[in-house]
Amino acid sequence: MGHPYPLREIARQAGLSEATVDRVLNGRGGVRESTAREVHRAIADLDRQQTQVRLVGRTFMIDIVMQTPERFSTAVRAALEAELPALRPAVMRSRFHFRETGPVAELIATLDRIARRGSQGVILKAPDVPDVTAAVGRLVSAGIPVVTLVTDLPASGRLAYVGIDDRAAGATAAYLMGQWLGDRPGNVLTSISSGFFRNEEEREMGFRAAMRALHPRRTLVEVAEGQGLDATQYDLVVAALERDPEIRAVYSMGGGNVATLRAFEAMGRRCQVFIAHDLDHDNTRLLREHRLSAVLHHDLRQDMREACRTVMRAHGALPPAGPALPSPIQVVTPYNMPAPAEATPAAAD
Repeated sequence: MGHPYPLREIARQAGLSEATVDRVLNGRGGVRESTAREVHRAIADLDRQQTQVRLVGRTFMIDIVMQTPERFSTAVRAALEAELPALRPAVMRSRFHFRETGPVAELIATLDRIARRGSQGVILKAPDVPDVTAAVGRLVSAGIPVVTLVTDLPASGRLAYVGIDDRAAGATAAYLMGQWLGDRPGNVLTSISSGFFRNEEEREMGFRAAMRALHPRRTLVEVAEGQGLDATQYDLVVAALERDPEIRAVYSMGGGNVATLRAFEAMGRRCQVFIAHDLDHDNTRLLREHRLSAVLHHDLRQDMREACRTVMRAHGALPPAGPALPSPIQVVTPYNMPAPAEATPAAAD
């Protein structure tokens, strides 16, 4: 396959040896199929980042590690690559390690490989469990700064957290829910993809606390562990609707909103108020169709820019700065949606 990149550049992007890359590119065999895919993926990444590759300036190689639905990993990649020109004259190169679900041990193995191989920074979205915290500690001990994105690991040695104030977001959702439901009867379905992601846990705490204070008679019904994936979310929501005929509204803290609405339709039920998070491609379409009431949105491009700059500060390439403020929360309705060019890199955490 034709490409303009030196062997060592592809090897660095893929995190493999030059000999392995050479075997793949020249079809000499003896290489696992998964390794060959990593080489071809590295070339594709370099193609997307080629506006930065030849810039004169300091080069940073960072690793983006995330357990998240594909719609969010796609948004992260797009947001980062859209921000690369704003980081000039520095050159920010990135390797992506994305998985939708799976054992925590696989995520730990990825982080430990990065610690052994080396990196100038890791941007991480991962569940808040002790094994992940320990793996972050090993990265930090290896001299690799870690920035958590959209969900935090506060007990770890991470350098900074970049994202919204999730408790405030949950309270905002409760306020909107109360305004729109008014005095109409009905229970509220709360949906989280996993209890191990701190951002969703804190959104839920903020929502429950505000609902308890503002609307103490309103019953909340929880579904959890759908992983933000449509296939699992659909079954969970159908089961909840079968158990509780009074569910009339939804606050979705994770994802799988297409499946949630499909479950309401399958049960012949109407969702009177539906509040979700982040303008991914699913939520953008649902909002345009007036099937969502509002989306709590934050600018993922701004978050990726701040995460990269935090890594650069750790290496002395930028002057020190105070702690990053939480990302602003925007309440987006069908009538104030961002232009399409801004909506593409929105988050779906």
